[in-house]
Amino acid sequence: MTVLVAASMVYCLLVLVAAWSFRLHARGYRRLPEFAPAVSILKPVKGFDDGMYEAFRSHCLQEYAGEYELIFGAGSEDDPAVEAVHRLIAEFPERRIRLILCPERLGTNGKVSNLIQMLPEARHEFLLINDSDIRVSPRYLERVMRQFAAPAKTPVGMVTALYRGRSAAWTLGSVLEALGIATDFQAGVLTARVVEGGIHFGLGSTLAVRREALAASGGLEALVDQLADDYEMGARIVASGYSIQLATEVVETSVPAYSFTGFLSHQLRWARTVRDSRRWGYVGLLFTHLLPLAVANVVASGASFVSIWLLGLAFFLRLGVAMQVGAGVLGDRQVLRDLWLLPLRDAVGFAVWVWSFAGNTILWRGERFVLKSGRLERSKAID
Repeated sequence: MTVLVAASMVYCLLVLVAAWSFRLHARGYRRLPEFAPAVSILKPVKGFDDGMYEAFRSHCLQEYAGEYELIFGAGSEDDPAVEAVHRLIAEFPERRIRLILCPERLGTNGKVSNLIQMLPEARHEFLLINDSDIRVSPRYLERVMRQFAAPAKTPVGMVTALYRGRSAAWTLGSVLEALGIATDFQAGVLTARVVEGGIHFGLGSTLAVRREALAASGGLEALVDQLADDYEMGARIVASGYSIQLATEVVETSVPAYSFTGFLSHQLRWARTVRDSRRWGYVGLLFTHLLPLAVANVVASGASFVSIWLLGLAFFLRLGVAMQVGAGVLGDRQVLRDLWLLPLRDAVGFAVWVWSFAGNTILWRGERFVLKSGRLERSKAID
């Protein structure tokens, strides 16, 4: 157990190095050449949540030198998001905004099904796909698209972006979710960038792609039954001979007012998705659970002096990671407010990691699916 704790401490030190590396990367942004190609932004929608309209508006307030269009895709006119899109069109008549109805269900992944039906309507060579609740700054497009001009060994085929969670309302579930995004998940992304020599997957917060890279990777059709469509899109683009850049922009996603049960369900789906996408890497996540390992070490050693000393050191090291990544890199002010919940969040995270090995079933948008080698197979609907 002491060896596991020591290895987990090394991981935390690596996260701190990765955070420092990303900050250096962000400083180099201004040295990139100007690049502002025409972009088609594709936003599949289903349902309407708090803060979604402000997220839509943020894409219309871009300070971007190039041309861009916004294309929304909904399953039917009855979708609650449709009214918000019409309102957006009325508020920003100077922007090219369109709503595409996507009545066909082409696979188990409804989001990708919509995107396939939206893609023929996109006018431009560069595409940008992001989730419907993503809120961005006025310089979002500039900062994302400029990364396509970054020097790389292979052509840049995708640009993706980090994100922070914003709780729609204070519930224990939503706060723990946002805290986990900022202090655990994004820390893992930054570390993967250093350990793997770059980013080799996509994040649903931003998937900016060249059409040629998307086509070379098998297109959207290859993702229609994939749960981790963002991860798979990036992995396939890299496998096709392109590279992925991480934008300096940090976007914001809205975290629903989860009940604690809803939070656990979402965490389990997320965990099993990651496990299915990166099997050996997921096993290695054991070393990311520093506080639970340090507590287990105290118990296993009979509360020896060394184990208690390691627990204290682990606690302060974990706080350092949370502040450097969450507050420093992501600019998430909620992290400092909610730091006192970090031990609880880490305990739940460790329990979910263990629990995720117990099955392949997930609950997604009211339907139960079975994960098989990254693909979704419908099990049965949930009332």
